[in-house]
Amino acid sequence: MTYTLTEDRTKKGSELRTVIMTAIQDMMETNENIVMLEADLGGASKSTIVQESHPDRYIQCGISEANMVGVAAGLSTVGFIPYLHTFAPFFTRRALDQIYLSGAYAHNTLNIYGSDPGFTVAANGGTHTSFGDAACMREIPDVVIVDPCDAVQMDWCVRQFATMKGVHYFRGNRKAVRNVYEPGSTFELGKANVLRPGSDVLIVAMGQLVSEALDAAEQLDKEGISAEVVDMFTLKPFDAECILRESAGKKAVVTFENHSIYGGLGSAAAEVMAQHNVGIPLKIHGVNDCFGQVGTADYLQKVFGLRAEDLMNSVREVLK
Repeated sequence: MTYTLTEDRTKKGSELRTVIMTAIQDMMETNENIVMLEADLGGASKSTIVQESHPDRYIQCGISEANMVGVAAGLSTVGFIPYLHTFAPFFTRRALDQIYLSGAYAHNTLNIYGSDPGFTVAANGGTHTSFGDAACMREIPDVVIVDPCDAVQMDWCVRQFATMKGVHYFRGNRKAVRNVYEPGSTFELGKANVLRPGSDVLIVAMGQLVSEALDAAEQLDKEGISAEVVDMFTLKPFDAECILRESAGKKAVVTFENHSIYGGLGSAAAEVMAQHNVGIPLKIHGVNDCFGQVGTADYLQKVFGLRAEDLMNSVREVLK
């Protein structure tokens, strides 16, 4: 694990969907067992680049997500390494039973890209919104869940999963997000990254909200509040040791996620803190028990209170 933070977080990297599909395409060149399955969203996910370069290992399953998971599980049984894509809610609401039984229970390998979680769904609206996708996946035994914060981390995770057996769920925006890490950075699944030291409050964030958390910490520092920021990019297995170690001596912990306040990052932190009697306040900052709606991603991020300024308000509140 050797990572370096970028010097300019205002810049965006490549679109995450392009990063993912380019990584899969690259790996196909050296690993003939890798296959790609799509649910009629090749244009949305850019998996069409895989279809064009490796048509014999690209399976268009149509709008039939449960069947797609079953096909992928069958391919895994005979030695293939399947990558699958659809929007996050269509995996975790429509095909959860197949992921559970044909994937995890049967000890098959499924590398699942659930795209556009939370506010990133934008104009696709409430029917396509997934505030609880990580919670659904988190209860399945042995599943690995990651929410990479930028293109560098996403590329690393996608390539890492090709070397592992089991069910792996990576959630992320299809579009470009701000850079956090320098190219060439490497990570360790199940281990959080401390990005900024601080002494007053511990902010634990995941996904593209890590950038917002760093912005908030910089502004809070000007107010005399010292905020540590941790990138908990692996939700499961969860880095409990990091929470216990980094919360020591702090006045409070605040979790920050593009997900429901139920069953995600905040819940995982609460479980650790309760079981180990960590006697400081915890604020779970996420989406508060509501359905999605139509709008631009920026508008929805504001509506659901997931901006740096919203996080700053939570920090101020919990420190009172």
